[in-house]
Order: sequence, then structure tokens, then C-alpha cells
Amino acid sequence: MRQGRVAARAVTEVFAPAPLVIGLPLVVGATTNGWAGVAWGAVASGLCGGIPAVVIRAGVRSGRFSDRHIGDRKQRPWLIGVIVALVVLTLLLLAALGAPRVMVAAVAAMLATLAIVGPVTHWWKISFHTAVASGSVVFLAHIWPALPVYLVGGLLVAVIAWGRVRLGDHTAAQAVAGAAAGAAATWGTLAALVP
Repeated sequence: MRQGRVAARAVTEVFAPAPLVIGLPLVVGATTNGWAGVAWGAVASGLCGGIPAVVIRAGVRSGRFSDRHIGDRKQRPWLIGVIVALVVLTLLLLAALGAPRVMVAAVAAMLATLAIVGPVTHWWKISFHTAVASGSVVFLAHIWPALPVYLVGGLLVAVIAWGRVRLGDHTAAQAVAGAAAGAAATWGTLAALVP
């Protein structure tokens, strides 16, 4: 019984939204545009993932947030507003500086996911973990061979959902809804922005 909680906690920490949001633009950039892409990815990673991670850490230390995963739904709106502002700023910056379309799409997918999941979290504790993970899988399946990415990524999203439910942080419905929202937002963004 205890081993299950330890595994669920490890999955929750390793595949939390911040590491995925920081890592995805770097992987996308490196895969699609080499070292120049890594530089674009670093901009997106720092603004969309790095700064929010610092804000969350400071919020936990100050008592503004109960934990790193913002388990108290009432504490989420302010943070979501900060993250939305940073993602919009990043999107505008990348577009203005002529970043590759795929990088702009990666950040736009983050904004689309926030546009769906953010409002829902006001009345229901939808899972950001599964939303970000499934969106990442859909994006990677667009730039890498799709079938292996969907097979491995789908399994990983299922394990993340199990971990969130096992820890009592979400219900199964909240985890599944998060995964569906992230996948749909990312797929729609890619369909609109990247041929």
C-alpha cells in the first residue's frame, strides 16, 4: 500500500506541469530547428515554465500556496492569471521576433490549454498534470513518429492519472477530463497553426 503512494508521489513530481512546460519547448526546438531552435525553446521555457515555477516556490514559502501542486482550488485563479500573462507575453515576443512557426504553436497550445482548463478549475478541480502531459504527447506526435509517441505517451498519461487519483488529489473523472482538454487544445492549435 505504501509503495503505491511512493510511486504515485514520484510520478506526480517528475511529470508535474512545470518540468513538462520547461522541457517541451527545448525538445521541440532541438528537433525542428537544431541549436537555433534550442535558443527559441529556452525563451519559451524560461518565460512559460521557469518563472511560474519560481512564483510557485515563493508562494509556498510565503504561505500563499498550500503546496507546489496548488492542491487548494481556491488558490489557483491568481496563479493562472500570472501564467496566462506570461504565456501571452511569450507568444507575442516569439511572433514579433520571427520565431519558427512550430515554436509559436507550442506556446499557443499552452495558451489554448489554459483557456480550457483555467475556467473549469473555478468550479471543478480538473487535473493540470494530465492536461499538460496529454498536450505534450499530442505535440510530440506531430514532430516525431506518431504511433510510438502515442503508445508510450498514452501509457505515461495513464500512469500520471493513476498517480493523481492514488494520492487523492483528483478523481478519475478530473484526471480524464484534464487529459482530454490538453489533447484537444493542442490538436486544435496544431491544426490551425502548423500544416
